[in-house]
Amino acid sequence: MARHSRSSSGSGVRSDPGSGGSDAGSSSPVLEVLVAFAVVFAAQGITAFAGVMGTFFVLAPPLTTNPWTIVTSVYAHSGLGHLVSNALALLVFGWPVARATTRWRFHAFFASTGAIAGVAQVALTGVFASLPFVPVAPTAVLGASGAVFALLGYLVASNRLSTGLASFIDVPQWLAVLVVLGLATAVTLATAAPGVALIAHFAGFLVGVVGGRARVLAVGSRGLSDSVSG
Repeated sequence: MARHSRSSSGSGVRSDPGSGGSDAGSSSPVLEVLVAFAVVFAAQGITAFAGVMGTFFVLAPPLTTNPWTIVTSVYAHSGLGHLVSNALALLVFGWPVARATTRWRFHAFFASTGAIAGVAQVALTGVFASLPFVPVAPTAVLGASGAVFALLGYLVASNRLSTGLASFIDVPQWLAVLVVLGLATAVTLATAAPGVALIAHFAGFLVGVVGGRARVLAVGSRGLSDSVSG
Protein backbone atom coordinates (compact mmCIF):
# COMPACT_ATOMS: atom_id res chain seq x y z
CA MET A 1 0.00 0.00 0.00
CA ALA A 2 1.13 3.55 -0.52
CA ARG A 3 3.16 4.91 2.36
CA HIS A 4 4.36 8.30 3.45
CA SER A 5 8.09 8.65 2.91
CA ARG A 6 9.88 7.82 6.13
CA SER A 7 12.57 10.34 5.27
CA SER A 8 10.01 13.10 4.87
CA SER A 9 7.42 12.57 7.33
CA GLY A 10 -10.79 -16.19 -17.81
CA SER A 11 -11.07 -15.60 -21.46
CA GLY A 12 -9.03 -13.16 -23.44
CA VAL A 13 -10.39 -10.19 -25.29
CA ARG A 14 -9.89 -9.97 -29.00
CA SER A 15 -8.55 -6.62 -30.13
CA ASP A 16 -10.02 -4.74 -33.04
CA PRO A 17 -7.94 -3.48 -35.96
CA GLY A 18 -6.23 -0.22 -35.26
CA SER A 19 -6.46 -0.54 -31.50
CA GLY A 20 -2.71 -0.89 -31.23
CA GLY A 21 -3.21 -3.91 -29.00
CA SER A 22 -2.48 -7.21 -30.66
CA ASP A 23 -1.58 -8.41 -27.17
CA ALA A 24 -5.08 -7.99 -25.75
CA GLY A 25 -5.89 -10.77 -23.33
CA SER A 26 -2.29 -11.10 -22.13
CA SER A 27 -1.36 -10.98 -18.47
CA SER A 28 2.20 -9.89 -19.29
CA PRO A 29 1.71 -6.21 -18.26
CA VAL A 30 1.35 -7.33 -14.65
CA LEU A 31 4.64 -9.22 -14.85
CA GLU A 32 6.27 -6.19 -16.45
CA VAL A 33 5.10 -3.95 -13.63
CA LEU A 34 6.49 -6.43 -11.11
CA VAL A 35 9.84 -6.30 -12.91
CA ALA A 36 9.67 -2.48 -12.80
CA PHE A 37 9.04 -2.70 -9.04
CA ALA A 38 12.17 -4.84 -8.60
CA VAL A 39 14.36 -2.63 -10.80
CA VAL A 40 13.23 0.56 -9.07
CA PHE A 41 13.69 -1.02 -5.64
CA ALA A 42 17.28 -1.87 -6.55
CA ALA A 43 17.81 1.66 -7.86
CA GLN A 44 16.41 3.02 -4.60
CA GLY A 45 19.06 1.12 -2.69
CA ILE A 46 21.82 2.59 -4.83
CA THR A 47 20.50 6.15 -4.67
CA ALA A 48 19.83 5.85 -0.94
CA PHE A 49 23.50 4.92 -0.44
CA ALA A 50 24.39 8.07 -2.38
CA GLY A 51 21.93 10.12 -0.32
CA VAL A 52 19.75 11.13 -3.28
CA MET A 53 16.93 8.56 -3.18
CA GLY A 54 14.31 11.19 -2.35
CA THR A 55 15.33 13.29 -5.32
CA PHE A 56 14.56 10.48 -7.75
CA PHE A 57 11.73 8.48 -6.15
CA VAL A 58 9.87 10.38 -3.41
CA LEU A 59 6.94 12.59 -4.38
CA ALA A 60 7.11 15.62 -2.09
CA PRO A 61 5.95 19.23 -2.08
CA PRO A 62 6.45 21.41 -3.95
CA LEU A 63 5.59 19.21 -6.90
CA THR A 64 7.53 21.37 -9.34
CA THR A 65 10.89 20.71 -7.66
CA ASN A 66 11.30 17.10 -8.87
CA PRO A 67 8.38 16.63 -11.29
CA TRP A 68 9.62 13.23 -12.53
CA THR A 69 8.78 11.77 -9.12
CA ILE A 70 5.09 12.12 -10.01
CA VAL A 71 5.66 8.94 -12.07
CA THR A 72 8.73 7.32 -10.52
CA SER A 73 7.20 7.36 -7.02
CA VAL A 74 4.41 5.06 -8.28
CA TYR A 75 6.95 2.24 -8.73
CA ALA A 76 9.00 2.95 -5.59
CA HIS A 77 8.48 1.45 -2.12
CA SER A 78 9.51 2.25 1.42
CA GLY A 79 10.71 -1.26 2.18
CA LEU A 80 10.54 -4.93 1.21
CA GLY A 81 7.28 -5.52 3.08
CA HIS A 82 5.70 -2.54 1.34
CA LEU A 83 6.82 -3.88 -2.04
CA VAL A 84 5.55 -7.40 -1.36
CA SER A 85 2.11 -6.20 -0.20
CA ASN A 86 1.66 -4.07 -3.30
CA ALA A 87 2.95 -6.86 -5.56
CA LEU A 88 0.41 -9.31 -4.13
CA ALA A 89 -2.43 -6.80 -4.49
CA LEU A 90 -1.34 -6.10 -8.07
CA LEU A 91 -1.50 -9.80 -8.88
CA VAL A 92 -5.02 -10.10 -7.44
CA PHE A 93 -6.56 -6.96 -8.94
CA GLY A 94 -4.35 -6.39 -11.96
CA TRP A 95 -4.47 -9.85 -13.51
CA PRO A 96 -8.15 -9.80 -14.63
CA VAL A 97 -7.85 -6.21 -15.85
CA ALA A 98 -4.73 -7.02 -17.87
CA ARG A 99 -6.52 -9.99 -19.45
CA ALA A 100 -9.24 -7.66 -20.74
CA THR A 101 -7.14 -4.92 -22.27
CA THR A 102 -3.90 -4.26 -24.13
CA ARG A 103 -0.41 -3.93 -22.72
CA TRP A 104 -0.07 -0.22 -23.40
CA ARG A 105 -3.52 0.68 -22.11
CA PHE A 106 -2.80 -1.21 -18.90
CA HIS A 107 0.55 0.52 -18.38
CA ALA A 108 -0.93 3.95 -19.17
CA PHE A 109 -3.81 3.34 -16.74
CA PHE A 110 -1.50 2.11 -13.99
CA ALA A 111 0.99 4.97 -14.27
CA SER A 112 -1.59 7.74 -14.68
CA THR A 113 -3.90 6.63 -11.87
CA GLY A 114 -0.95 6.11 -9.55
CA ALA A 115 0.32 9.59 -10.38
CA ILE A 116 -3.10 11.16 -9.80
CA ALA A 117 -3.42 9.39 -6.44
CA GLY A 118 0.06 10.49 -5.34
CA VAL A 119 -0.52 14.11 -6.36
CA ALA A 120 -3.86 14.07 -4.54
CA GLN A 121 -2.13 12.83 -1.38
CA VAL A 122 0.55 15.50 -1.44
CA ALA A 123 -1.67 18.38 -2.58
CA LEU A 124 -4.60 17.74 -0.23
CA THR A 125 -2.34 17.08 2.73
CA GLY A 126 -0.74 20.44 2.03
CA VAL A 127 -4.15 22.11 1.95
CA PHE A 128 -5.18 20.51 5.24
CA ALA A 129 -1.87 21.47 6.84
CA SER A 130 -2.50 25.11 5.97
CA LEU A 131 -5.79 25.14 7.86
CA PRO A 132 -5.77 26.32 11.49
CA PHE A 133 -6.27 23.71 14.21
CA VAL A 134 -5.79 20.80 11.80
CA PRO A 135 -2.98 18.55 13.12
CA VAL A 136 -1.64 17.54 9.71
CA ALA A 137 1.86 18.18 8.38
CA PRO A 138 2.85 18.40 4.71
CA THR A 139 3.86 14.95 3.58
CA ALA A 140 5.80 13.04 0.95
CA VAL A 141 4.65 9.74 -0.53
CA LEU A 142 5.80 6.78 -2.56
CA GLY A 143 4.18 3.49 -3.49
CA ALA A 144 1.93 1.82 -6.05
CA SER A 145 -1.20 1.36 -3.99
CA GLY A 146 -2.99 4.36 -5.50
CA ALA A 147 -2.72 2.57 -8.85
CA VAL A 148 -3.62 -0.77 -7.26
CA PHE A 149 -6.74 0.78 -5.71
CA ALA A 150 -7.60 2.18 -9.14
CA LEU A 151 -7.46 -1.36 -10.55
CA LEU A 152 -9.78 -2.50 -7.75
CA GLY A 153 -12.16 0.39 -8.50
CA TYR A 154 -12.10 -0.51 -12.19
CA LEU A 155 -12.98 -4.12 -11.37
CA VAL A 156 -15.84 -3.08 -9.10
CA ALA A 157 -17.36 -0.70 -11.66
CA SER A 158 -16.91 -2.69 -14.86
CA ASN A 159 -17.57 -6.31 -14.02
CA ARG A 160 -20.62 -8.21 -15.29
CA LEU A 161 -22.61 -7.93 -12.04
CA SER A 162 -22.29 -4.16 -11.61
CA THR A 163 -22.98 -3.40 -15.27
CA GLY A 164 -25.98 -5.75 -15.21
CA LEU A 165 -27.45 -4.07 -12.15
CA ALA A 166 -26.87 -0.63 -13.65
CA SER A 167 -28.83 -1.63 -16.76
CA PHE A 168 -31.83 -2.97 -14.82
CA ILE A 169 -32.07 -0.59 -11.87
CA ASP A 170 -32.72 3.10 -12.40
CA VAL A 171 -30.65 4.70 -9.64
CA PRO A 172 -30.67 8.50 -9.16
CA GLN A 173 -27.34 10.10 -9.94
CA TRP A 174 -26.98 11.56 -6.44
CA LEU A 175 -27.54 8.13 -4.88
CA ALA A 176 -25.00 6.50 -7.18
CA VAL A 177 -22.43 9.13 -6.17
CA LEU A 178 -23.14 8.55 -2.47
CA VAL A 179 -22.79 4.80 -2.90
CA VAL A 180 -19.46 5.16 -4.68
CA LEU A 181 -18.14 7.61 -2.07
CA GLY A 182 -19.29 5.33 0.73
CA LEU A 183 -17.65 2.31 -0.87
CA ALA A 184 -14.43 4.26 -1.48
CA THR A 185 -14.42 5.38 2.15
CA ALA A 186 -14.99 1.85 3.45
CA VAL A 187 -12.27 0.35 1.26
CA THR A 188 -9.86 3.11 2.24
CA LEU A 189 -10.49 2.85 5.97
CA ALA A 190 -9.98 -0.91 5.77
CA THR A 191 -6.32 -0.18 5.01
CA ALA A 192 -5.85 2.51 7.65
CA ALA A 193 -2.56 2.24 9.52
CA PRO A 194 0.22 4.61 10.62
CA GLY A 195 2.17 5.89 7.63
CA VAL A 196 -0.42 4.77 5.07
CA ALA A 197 -1.44 7.35 2.45
CA LEU A 198 -5.21 7.10 2.80
CA ILE A 199 -5.94 10.03 0.50
CA ALA A 200 -4.02 8.27 -2.27
CA HIS A 201 -6.03 5.09 -1.68
CA PHE A 202 -9.32 7.01 -1.76
CA ALA A 203 -8.39 9.00 -4.88
CA GLY A 204 -7.08 5.94 -6.71
CA PHE A 205 -10.25 3.95 -6.03
CA LEU A 206 -12.48 6.81 -7.21
CA VAL A 207 -10.49 7.30 -10.41
CA GLY A 208 -10.68 3.56 -11.04
CA VAL A 209 -14.45 3.53 -10.58
CA VAL A 210 -14.86 6.41 -13.02
CA GLY A 211 -12.59 4.63 -15.51
CA GLY A 212 -14.54 1.42 -15.06
CA ARG A 213 -17.88 3.06 -15.72
CA ALA A 214 -16.38 4.71 -18.82
CA ARG A 215 -14.79 1.37 -19.83
CA VAL A 216 -11.56 3.14 -20.73
CA LEU A 217 -9.68 -0.15 -20.98
CA ALA A 218 -12.24 -1.99 -23.10
CA VAL A 219 -10.97 -3.24 -26.45
CA GLY A 220 -13.23 -3.57 -29.49
CA SER A 221 -16.81 -4.60 -28.77
CA ARG A 222 -15.95 -6.55 -25.65
CA GLY A 223 -14.54 -5.48 -22.35
CA LEU A 224 -13.90 -6.49 -18.79
CA SER A 225 -17.57 -7.22 -18.12
CA ASP A 226 -17.36 -10.08 -20.65
CA SER A 227 -14.41 -11.76 -18.98
CA VAL A 228 -14.83 -10.99 -15.28
CA SER A 229 -17.87 -12.03 -13.32
CA GLY A 230 -18.92 -11.00 -9.81
